[in-house]
Amino acid sequence: MTDYPALTLETPAEHPFAQFVRILGKGKRGARNLTREEAREAMGLLLDDKVEDTQLGAFLMLLRHKEESAEEMAGFAEAVRERLNPPALAVDLDWPTYAGKKRHLPWYLLAAKCLAQNGVRIFMHGGGAHTAGRLYSEQLLQTLNIPLCRDWQQVGVALDQGGLAFMPLVDWAPQLQRMIDLRNTLGLRSPIHSLARILNPLGARCGLQSIFHPGYQAVHREASGLLGDTAIVIKGDGGEIEINPDADSHLYGTTGGESWDEEWPQLSTQRHVKPASLDPDHLKAVWRGDVVDSYPQMALISTMALALRGLGQTREQAFETARQYWDARDRSI
Repeated sequence: MTDYPALTLETPAEHPFAQFVRILGKGKRGARNLTREEAREAMGLLLDDKVEDTQLGAFLMLLRHKEESAEEMAGFAEAVRERLNPPALAVDLDWPTYAGKKRHLPWYLLAAKCLAQNGVRIFMHGGGAHTAGRLYSEQLLQTLNIPLCRDWQQVGVALDQGGLAFMPLVDWAPQLQRMIDLRNTLGLRSPIHSLARILNPLGARCGLQSIFHPGYQAVHREASGLLGDTAIVIKGDGGEIEINPDADSHLYGTTGGESWDEEWPQLSTQRHVKPASLDPDHLKAVWRGDVVDSYPQMALISTMALALRGLGQTREQAFETARQYWDARDRSI
């Protein structure tokens, strides 16, 4: 009789990140939301490159399927902020721009430019042209003479010189940009598109956010409130921070941990016809006053008013100030 050596079986150790995939994906009855602390820990592992690619894809899509909670968003944001270490720069408005426009030109860029001319310090950031058929802020910076900054020092200089700076996400949070870039691999946008909007990396006095997904604006407001930020969330035109003058706007605000709501009625008595094409030169023509176009003027003035509302003015004050700023702008470009 032949003696065979004993077979030794060792159970492989579970990957530290596996617990977070299991929490989200354990079936209809077993799955649950992450706590704020769990979300912070999970995002920390992602940012520190301690997660396998298969785990990253599973985690992002499970979150996308269930829709992330305010506590999860706050925990994710805290993990990112802990690793950023930006310089102390005075900023009035954090202005994320990640959606791109496809129906109308990005009039919010002129709104931000006009505010900056009047002493409002604005930090803009975006995640690149991730969806075909849309016009993104990054593609128009040079046309509109908006500084493209590749590090925090350049941001500080741009803010001091002109009050407006744009910095790509890839230059201050490359891990998040990598996750956003998985959109065309996974077939869906991930929650990172939403996370980037609440990060407010420089601790601006007010964070502006546009969330297109119905019913999700309140979740973003709650997440910003949990983080102790002042913020206004809207369903902006095309997903960007821009008031649509052809529709009513609901402002979801949070100030000092207190939530507030405000309804802004539509400005136009009839709906404007969508332009046949998006010509960036039209942005410059409107800025210079070469053409009179009611839609962009209503859109940009009301968007300026939104920003001023976030900085403490009443709605009436904000619209009056916005009109004064626009009429007195330096039209050179």
